[in-house]
Amino acid sequence: MADERTDPLSLVGAVAVVVDETTEREGPVHLAGGVVADQPGAGAVELDVSGCLVTPGLVNAHHHLLQTAFRTLPGTRGVPMAAWLPTMAAAYASVGVDAELCLLAARAGLAESLLSGVTTVADHHLTWPAEADPVAMARGTAEAARGLGARLVFVRGTARDDPQVAATSAAELAAALVPGGVGGVSADGMLQLAVGPAGVHSDSEETYRLLGEVAARFGLRRRTQSNEQVDVAVAAERYGRRPLDLLEDWGWLAPDVTLAHLCDVTADEIVRIAANGVSATHAPGCDLPMGWGVAPVAALRAAGVPVGLGTSGGGSNDAGHLLADARLAMQVAPLAGSRLSAREVLSMATAGSATGLGRPELGRLRVGAAADLAVWDVSGVADAGVADPVAGLLWAAPGRRPRHVVVAGRLVVRDGELVNADEPQVVADLHARVGR
Repeated sequence: MADERTDPLSLVGAVAVVVDETTEREGPVHLAGGVVADQPGAGAVELDVSGCLVTPGLVNAHHHLLQTAFRTLPGTRGVPMAAWLPTMAAAYASVGVDAELCLLAARAGLAESLLSGVTTVADHHLTWPAEADPVAMARGTAEAARGLGARLVFVRGTARDDPQVAATSAAELAAALVPGGVGGVSADGMLQLAVGPAGVHSDSEETYRLLGEVAARFGLRRRTQSNEQVDVAVAAERYGRRPLDLLEDWGWLAPDVTLAHLCDVTADEIVRIAANGVSATHAPGCDLPMGWGVAPVAALRAAGVPVGLGTSGGGSNDAGHLLADARLAMQVAPLAGSRLSAREVLSMATAGSATGLGRPELGRLRVGAAADLAVWDVSGVADAGVADPVAGLLWAAPGRRPRHVVVAGRLVVRDGELVNADEPQVVADLHARVGR
């Protein structure tokens, strides 16, 4: 291939192409001008993907990229949130959270994501030391994404930050990262900004209201975490109310809001979430080890709530492998009262996540959609005996990696290797920074 990152590109010979939850087809996939096309572009490079399944690029709707530098820390496994938080905070303080660490951790986390078939990552960043430069930190994360060729949604989060400081910082980030961007999205669609308090267990009504004002001013999406076990307990103790009651009073049950976790929600609350046009993000790879339970995903979807999928961060999940968490979502769904099919969960990991980000062009392979896709080899022994390759993609080989990954029409992973970075060097750079 003359240029491994070239656009236009035509993929030929696939076993099947997953367009969306209800549509699969045979035949080539043409990419031109950064979108899916119905015909090959002039001078298109042809890529043989025989024996492979092509899917939309996965969209990780909830990650904490900084935590990539702090995985499997002693004292963070099998402990309550009250013990987990200070352990993580001590680790952050010992290393020092700054722009360099944000870049190195994000580069490792995003490289892992691309090598797992994830083309877009929403990074809910919650750690903002008083002495650090928030714009430089955010730019470090954005630089990591840009260098690798990944799409990034940077969420200016808060966790007990001063409300006015957080709001001022969010406004500064909007002006610095996405100047003139519509809906907080850069002109090329590669970078998006959103805002998101950690949850009512952490942040006050003033924080929610001020960040809501910034979101309205700049057209940003809003995201927060809700109804994990700790969230419900703290809301009851501090306010004598349920988290969703507070969010509604504080103006955070609305169509531009996505709620992550939702492990402990009642049938009436599901109806209320749906009626307010709120979307949700399921994160079983975090929720189960943290002891928060299993979100009633099937019930949320049945009520009409768009549900995406996220890994959450390395401090709770230890992995950024969204396809593995998709498999986990299917395995634990019966514990919440209903089953989920492979196609439903794959749709959550693509179109569902994209919907929660306000990005209908992502997570689908329809003509005109963004040219983001993953190519999965389904010809090996791990798929031997598989009757349905789409179901087998999730059920078989839980740690599988894609053969190729394309973002905005450009190859960013080819033959299982990063195109724009050296994987061992990415690892070495992070280890040198954190002393491991």
